[in-house]
Amino acid sequence: MLTARRRAVAAAVVLTGSLLMTSCGNSDSGSSDGKTLRLWHYEGPDSAMGIAWKEAIKEFEATHPGVKVKFEEKSFDQIQKTAPMVLNSSDAPDLMEYNKGNATAGLLSKQGLLTDLTAEATKRGWDKKLSPSVRTTSLYDANGVMGSGKWYGVPNYAEYTLVYYNKDLFKKYGIAVPKTLGELTAAMDKFVADKVTPLANGGAAYPAQQYLYQLALSKADRAWVDAYQLYKGKTDFHDAAWTYGAETFADWVKKGYFSKSSSGQNEEAAGVSFTSGKAPILFSGSWWYGRFKTDNKFDWGTFRWPDSQLTLGSGGNLWVVPQGSKNKNLAYDFIDITMSKKIQNLLGNSGGVPVAADASAITDPQSKTLIDDFNTLSKNDGLAFYPDWPVPGFYDVLVSGTQKLITGSEKPDGYLSDLQEAYDKGAPKQ
Repeated sequence: MLTARRRAVAAAVVLTGSLLMTSCGNSDSGSSDGKTLRLWHYEGPDSAMGIAWKEAIKEFEATHPGVKVKFEEKSFDQIQKTAPMVLNSSDAPDLMEYNKGNATAGLLSKQGLLTDLTAEATKRGWDKKLSPSVRTTSLYDANGVMGSGKWYGVPNYAEYTLVYYNKDLFKKYGIAVPKTLGELTAAMDKFVADKVTPLANGGAAYPAQQYLYQLALSKADRAWVDAYQLYKGKTDFHDAAWTYGAETFADWVKKGYFSKSSSGQNEEAAGVSFTSGKAPILFSGSWWYGRFKTDNKFDWGTFRWPDSQLTLGSGGNLWVVPQGSKNKNLAYDFIDITMSKKIQNLLGNSGGVPVAADASAITDPQSKTLIDDFNTLSKNDGLAFYPDWPVPGFYDVLVSGTQKLITGSEKPDGYLSDLQEAYDKGAPKQ
């Protein structure tokens, strides 16, 4: 997202200018005295991960006397676009959050820019703490394809997409919580009739493409996902599922479910549209949950996307140790702390989906529901990863194409043909 995503909370604030400027500007940061752990991540301070990792920093410094964590918060787009160049320089951090999937972590592993964590994963028991479905995005083969091979990343949380809705607005307009897709579209028609744009959206980032992918998933099965994401079969972007997704998305634009102006909005704008009480519905990831608990000043809830066995989701974004890290052992220790019960329980009670928490320690009712829904999805093999994962550069292709669907400058058939061309160009030859 998912790149995903993924996954990638919209609250991230750029504190340091561009990554390339950072690379050129810190002449002393490439050396190591064993007393500093340089850490980059893009989770907002109010997100569950931001809260948990802040506590992990305290724990790390308490257990490593004389060692300081130099934390630099980046934006998702910064790392998405320029990480390969920075990690190929002398200024790579010691530890960073990076997006999972073939097009991101897989590509960097193939390029030799990430440290092989297999020995550490075994020694420290990370391999035992992660379920098979969550572990999929940690492993990459020699071609950078996820699911097998060596460990190049460790997620200490999981994530999936769900529908957030404003209970107050639903009540105001006399709309019941939808249990089917038909009821969802009827609800959106009612909002439009009352001059309310129902769906918060961001065409300039991941939200719009995730709406479209979810529509396609509602007509797909596991074999379809495996063909698309893992190359276990041929992907035809003009098949029934992709065609339904693109045509329905374009139809929803015409019906006013999305605003035309959302073509130029990013994920943060989509989130603010929901938290401000303007948009009654946002379909997005569990990474928003902690922030919404803090920011939403109205009654709100969630429900699974109706009439679909599959939804976007996976293990969370990865802790990766750049090959150029000067303090790899410190990085391993920090990862280990984020996998501890203390930090996992905090993450769970803060609105995240932990991977190794003590279930009895999660006391927040909303958090319990969030985690239980994820466990059900995972158990039923319902996690379908994110649409931009399969090939390098696909995120930008999806953003551009989906923006054109929103503005009406591209028809669904042309959009799908563009996706087919880019996918075929980037996918391994079979």
